[in-house]
Amino acid sequence: MTGQYAHSIDAKGRLFIPAALRRELGQTFHVTMGQDHCLSVYSDESWAAFMDKLKALSYNEVKKLRALFAYAADCEPDAQGRILLPAKLREYAGLTRDVVVIGSFDRAEIWDAGRWAALESEAFDSGELESAMAEEAEQLNSKIDTLNSALDAAYKLADEMLKRDIDGLSQRLDELNA
Repeated sequence: MTGQYAHSIDAKGRLFIPAALRRELGQTFHVTMGQDHCLSVYSDESWAAFMDKLKALSYNEVKKLRALFAYAADCEPDAQGRILLPAKLREYAGLTRDVVVIGSFDRAEIWDAGRWAALESEAFDSGELESAMAEEAEQLNSKIDTLNSALDAAYKLADEMLKRDIDGLSQRLDELNA
C-alpha cells in the first residue's frame, strides 16, 4: 500500500479511510497498535500472514504481544468509508483530531498529524531515508551480482554438458557408420 492522506477524526471517533486504501484493505480491517505509537491497519490477507508468522514463536514470545491483541479491533467501513476507532487505540496513538493515513507496504498506518510531521521531517533532515534507500540498493545489487554469477556458472556448465553430449553422439555415429 502506498500514499499519504490527511483526514480528521470526528467527534464520534470515526475516521474516513481513503478509497484507494479501502480497495486494498477489503471489507474488514484489522486495526491494532503499531510501532512508534501509530495504528496499523491490516487487510484480512495481511492479518492472516501476520498471524502465521506468530505461530512460529514460542508461548513466551507471543505472551509479550498480549496488548497488541487486546487492543485489536475489526472495523468495517460505513457507507461513507469511515471506520470507528476504539478509544483505547486512539489514546495509544495520541489521536485526537488531525491524522495522516499512510500506505506502508502490506498495511496502512494511522498517525497523529503532528507526530507524523515530526517523523517525516526527521527522516528527511537526518538523511536516514536516503541512507536506508542506498543500503537497500546496495543489498539488491549484491543479490543481483550473486544471481548473475550463478547464471554464468550454470550457462558454462550447460555448455560443457552440451559439448560433451554432442561429442559423445558424434563418436557413437562414427562407430555406427564404421
